[in-house]
Amino acid sequence: MKKAFPVLLLMLLVAVAYLAGRHHAPASPGANAGARRILYYVDPMHPAYKSDKAGIAPDCGMQLEPVYSDDAAAPIAGSGHPGSLPMGIVNINLEQQQLVGIRTVEVSRTSGSTRVTTPGRVVADETRTYRLTAGADGLVLATFDHSTGSLVKKNEVLATFGSPDFLSAEQSFLQSWLRGPESRNEWSSPSEWKDQLLKFAANRLLAMGMNESQLKELVTNKHAADSIQVVSPANGVILSRAVTSGQQVPKGAEFYRIADLNHIWIMASFPEDEGRGLHPGTEVNITVPNQEKGWRARVSNVLPQFDPATRTLQVRLEAENPGLRLRPDMFVNVELETHSPDALTVPMDALLDSGLTKRVYVDRGNGAFEPRKVETGRRAGDRVEVVSGLATGERVVVSGTFLLDSESHLKSPQRSPAANQKQASIGASSPTPETSVKDPSCGMVVSPAESVASGNTESYQGKTYYFCSRSCRDKFHSAPQKFLAVGGDDRGKEPVVARKTGSGSADD
Repeated sequence: MKKAFPVLLLMLLVAVAYLAGRHHAPASPGANAGARRILYYVDPMHPAYKSDKAGIAPDCGMQLEPVYSDDAAAPIAGSGHPGSLPMGIVNINLEQQQLVGIRTVEVSRTSGSTRVTTPGRVVADETRTYRLTAGADGLVLATFDHSTGSLVKKNEVLATFGSPDFLSAEQSFLQSWLRGPESRNEWSSPSEWKDQLLKFAANRLLAMGMNESQLKELVTNKHAADSIQVVSPANGVILSRAVTSGQQVPKGAEFYRIADLNHIWIMASFPEDEGRGLHPGTEVNITVPNQEKGWRARVSNVLPQFDPATRTLQVRLEAENPGLRLRPDMFVNVELETHSPDALTVPMDALLDSGLTKRVYVDRGNGAFEPRKVETGRRAGDRVEVVSGLATGERVVVSGTFLLDSESHLKSPQRSPAANQKQASIGASSPTPETSVKDPSCGMVVSPAESVASGNTESYQGKTYYFCSRSCRDKFHSAPQKFLAVGGDDRGKEPVVARKTGSGSADD
């Protein structure tokens, strides 16, 4: 027993020394490599909302996400020194890029031809549309089996129209004819007659509804009647019919409307930047869905009309229509091949257009993507010209841009005090809303300017309130008294800043 005691004591001392050595051993360089310091928490749906504690977002109920201090520590190719990040830049490693499908293309100068397709509507040629009207007060004595859509031939009888005025007009014409020199010659057009009295009598009958064939027949028969036959002036299609047999009609009433559809018009809408390249005589292709046959049309000499509602040019195209396969009000596809000059372009998928600004995300290397404001020019197909903001050889994101944009807004710093002071000085001289107010629905601090730009405002009892999202605005709209009641919830402890509509002063 006495011999075993020293051995046990020695083992105890070794164990104590080992534990003491572990306690005082210097930490290895990678011991705390995994530790990351959390700066604050943000709402994933509204990055402007920040909290120093984890929890639930007040507006949408989503879990707040942490923002770490080392999120902006990676160096960027081309920056002044490691860790210097332009505002709004996003860092995503290669594995995450592949996971979310981020894809970039090189900014380049392009030129060539682009095929533009736009809808068009077939209309009747106004110069080949005829309105048959009553030349005097009278009675429709008879009509025939013609209706809207019927094909008619030139000089085909459509109706018989009677009026006492015809009898006196025909008698006056016959008297002038019998005593004029034209009665001894062969028939010629009334426009070539030398007897002015005879020409006046003939023009009176033509205005009442007669044609030259009926006038010649009157000269041959020398028999005046109190009725005339209403005939088609050309081969065409009846667009409308407005008379029936036995109908009493006043002078000027329309009988039929007939159009010659062998030559038609097509009204097409072209975007403003693409329509400028259309010149009289430019040829385009016309196709109809589910039909293999195509047509060729040309731009007419008429100046295109601008539609301010759609910001498009209304271009008139003219086309031959053999077989009458194109009918009025049919919709067709108009294909135009345009030639664009050499210019710096990017795919349309790379462009984020907020209405006020346009931006792209530029690949800066090492997983860094920088938001860049750009000015754009004309659009050609799926590419758009970049006037300023980019250089040849840079790479822009064409897939995953919305994800980068969300991350960029998430990491963007708050406005500096100097910027807020500048905005306040501007607001003192103009009715600009405050730089920050509280959303009465969810309690978040929002920018009135951003709320106005996104349309998330609501006027109630002479005041304007600003909201972080459409859902919050709709909640307030359904029950404004609930959210404005003092002490109604924990948000009532802090006043909501609002402005009287149309005034420059703010009310709490």
